[in-house]
Amino acid sequence: MNFKIGDTVIVMDEAISGIVTEVAQNSISIETEDGFTLDFSPNELLVINPKASLKSEIFSNHSANSVISEKEQTPRRNIARVKPKERNQPAMEVDLHIHQLTANSNRMTNHEMLTLQLDTAKRQLEFAMRNRIQKVVFIHGVGEGVLKVELEYLFNRYDNIKFYDADYQKYGLGATEVYVFQNVKS
Repeated sequence: MNFKIGDTVIVMDEAISGIVTEVAQNSISIETEDGFTLDFSPNELLVINPKASLKSEIFSNHSANSVISEKEQTPRRNIARVKPKERNQPAMEVDLHIHQLTANSNRMTNHEMLTLQLDTAKRQLEFAMRNRIQKVVFIHGVGEGVLKVELEYLFNRYDNIKFYDADYQKYGLGATEVYVFQNVKS
């Protein structure tokens, strides 16, 4: 579109209008009703009927049709919408059930199983901290509560985390969620 000094224009995706004061190849300067001078690229502006008031923003048919065709030609980006429930989902789940950690636990003592589970929990927690993952759910199961108590002892050694029971509807009583604070001052 050709712009001339003195044309009355509006900015397409903003509530700004004004009069063209300078025309360059890739930049159009306009003066707003408030007296500010702003620069825009030509594809951001539309010439409006100079007889129409700036407040009413009446377009000529040619301008409106060119905008509509231009909008239809530009491909839309598909932005993945995240449902509110999914937004609060933890980024990482760690299942500490022994059958998930080893192929054969028949010859392991209870102490060896607990040690493997705690080492896995510590390794995964430190992985989450290094990779700036804020929420981690450790699935420990209900059982006698030994693993849960040991996990709480492990988590208490870290200053930059807080932990609490995970979502009851999803995990029941057998999971603990850890929140890692990202900007901890030393």
